[in-house]
Amino acid sequence: MFSKKNHYLDDTLLILTMAVLAGCGLIYEYLLSHYAGRVLGVMESTIYTMIGLMIVSMGLGAFAARKVRCAFNGFVYLELIIALLGTSAILIIGGLIAITQILPHIIADMFALPPDMLPKGGLLKQLSFIAINSPYFFGVVIGFFIGMEIPLIARIREEIHGQHLANNLGTIYGADYIGAGVGAAIWVVFLLSIDISKAAALTASLNLIAGAFFVLRYWHKLTWRKTFLGLHLVLALIITLMFNYGNQWLNQMNSLLYLDKVVHVQKTHYQQLTFTERYLGINDDETPASIINFYLNGRLQFSSIDEHIYHDYLVAPVLAGSARHDNILIIGGGDGLALRDVLKYAPKKVTLIDLDSELIDVFQTPEQHLNANLARKIKHLNKSSLQDQRVTIIRSDAFISVNELLKTGEIFDAIIVDLPDPSHPDLNKLYTVNFYARLKQLLSGDGLIAIQSTSPYHAKDSFISIGKTLTAANFTHVQQYHDNVPSFGEWGWTIGAKMGTSPLARLENLKQLPVKHSWLNLETLKAAFIFPNDFYSDKANIDINTLGSHTLYQLHQKAWQNQQGLQ
Repeated sequence: MFSKKNHYLDDTLLILTMAVLAGCGLIYEYLLSHYAGRVLGVMESTIYTMIGLMIVSMGLGAFAARKVRCAFNGFVYLELIIALLGTSAILIIGGLIAITQILPHIIADMFALPPDMLPKGGLLKQLSFIAINSPYFFGVVIGFFIGMEIPLIARIREEIHGQHLANNLGTIYGADYIGAGVGAAIWVVFLLSIDISKAAALTASLNLIAGAFFVLRYWHKLTWRKTFLGLHLVLALIITLMFNYGNQWLNQMNSLLYLDKVVHVQKTHYQQLTFTERYLGINDDETPASIINFYLNGRLQFSSIDEHIYHDYLVAPVLAGSARHDNILIIGGGDGLALRDVLKYAPKKVTLIDLDSELIDVFQTPEQHLNANLARKIKHLNKSSLQDQRVTIIRSDAFISVNELLKTGEIFDAIIVDLPDPSHPDLNKLYTVNFYARLKQLLSGDGLIAIQSTSPYHAKDSFISIGKTLTAANFTHVQQYHDNVPSFGEWGWTIGAKMGTSPLARLENLKQLPVKHSWLNLETLKAAFIFPNDFYSDKANIDINTLGSHTLYQLHQKAWQNQQGLQ
């Protein structure tokens, strides 16, 4: 029996332990959903699904805790299991996804199959489905074991006191809620900014420490003392290895998801940056020839072999059709590539707004963040445009920064919106009537706005919705155009005029583009405004994107899921 003088000490330690474990449980939810969202590219739905599944699993775990005969032994085993799963789950998930991605290529190479006959159906499709959904499996399993913690702690407290405690569950749940809140704060402030494998290892170490505390504190109540000590030592070694080498192993597995060699991976506060390189041989000057691809959260943002096509179409129409180029606003474009082309028009001032300060740093001073070879190629690509004295960089959320520009009364001759696709709710707000209407206030009377508008082939409804949304923001003329960018396939852009003649009519009045572009000429540009028969036949049934509606986000998610065969 426990003496009464130790009751308060035990209670304090148990309640603190419960609070710490609650924080760990919430962090595991965030870790799994965050990693799955970055790998799979469905951040919002993944987070909601993961949290929902884990809550249900925690309820099932609470019921299952009744079957544990000895709460003391059960709790130590429980923390060992949670610590092991918590520190290794993401590595296992990364391995499963990587294996299912490279297996078709291995089979194709083995049987000398051409690229268009890559095996993807049957068993391979089922294995891929399992791998993609493995985060949810681990979420269910970890949630189940986390759910057993509260009932076991409650039983331990009552056994220590030797009686039923009227406020037992209230005290424990109070510690649980507070601990979860602290865990959420730790995730946002600290863990979100470090490598995900390190975050998992640090969290798992707390479960291990909780188990070790029980072994030492309640040694006389345990039946497998030496086994517990041995398991704790082994697991401590595993967690240490995961902390030191987990990110390296994870990057190697993630590298298998890309066709080319991964040469740089960096996690910023907002997203994961990945550079790959494909060697093509030797140039005439005896330097290695290669293609650089840049990915955000696993999605291709540009390829050095054809990014000039995309940026020609983004920049040339809006600047060629604008009366002046003195003051230009770019929303997004932190890689400096659109800015590079804008500077060809000799503006007096360019303002660039991008949220991810770390991404800007990589492209502004690549020599400080990338290896020498990659840094040299990036500087060659963007022509060090982000270091130009005419450029003012605002490292902030454009949705907020636009209000600050409106307060200053600044007017721009042209506006270019070069944002990633609306694959996340935070991006969706930058494609709304509200945002476009405020951009209109920043635009000069005869100015134009150009917006990257996703694929009119793969995400047709999303593309049309962007055009309708810009029209709803009271732009006098809104037109759309498209062409093939080999790395992306068919791609589209939207251009709008605040007043005056339409953008296409302005281009028709030109004899040639005012600035020579590497790919685009005036005839090709005008032809890009022509779409296939009946392309807009369903336009009336496609909604505009208003603030808070998530219309465009949902349209884009549906299109993406259809492309991935998830619907």
